[in-house]
Amino acid sequence: MERKIKIGLFPGSFNPIHTGHLIIANYMCQFEDLDEVWFIVSPQNPIKDKSSLLCDEHRVAMTELAIIGHSYFKHCDIELTMPRPSYTIHTLDALRAQYPENNFYLIIGADNWLKFDLWKDAKRILNEYNLIIYPRQGYPIEKNNTTKKNITFSKAPIIEISSTFIRDGLKHGKNMNYFIPANVYNYIIKNKLYL
Repeated sequence: MERKIKIGLFPGSFNPIHTGHLIIANYMCQFEDLDEVWFIVSPQNPIKDKSSLLCDEHRVAMTELAIIGHSYFKHCDIELTMPRPSYTIHTLDALRAQYPENNFYLIIGADNWLKFDLWKDAKRILNEYNLIIYPRQGYPIEKNNTTKKNITFSKAPIIEISSTFIRDGLKHGKNMNYFIPANVYNYIIKNKLYL
């Protein structure tokens, strides 16, 4: 029997995608034994403010630009074709049905883990799917669920770059080119985004 491909699912607003996202995804492939990471641009997070959210097209374009040349990174547009608001459980179920040959691992930050009980069907996600939780500054984790074999608390480096920080910098005319892949930064400047 062939080994199932291990796919990390990295959902997010990616508003914009930045080097921190890429560092985390790369760590997951190199150190958490994932074969690929699929970036899933979320059209609308039900528990996030969407007032500063760019349109789907710009966020998808930036994500696709960011992963050019990385053979183990993919963009997955499944949530853009699904009813809104976007619920992770529906995404997971749809991907499992569409790609039964894959094992999926949901990648989330410690900030999301600490409010995971607010997610739709959180218990079912925990019972049916694999999770990899990466550390975030200021969000300490009580590892009281480590008895569950499907939950991994990753030792990925803590990345303190955030999309909010980048948007604020751009809004105030700061040069943010080292925080964002060069082709994404050029896209932002060309399209006058976040200014």
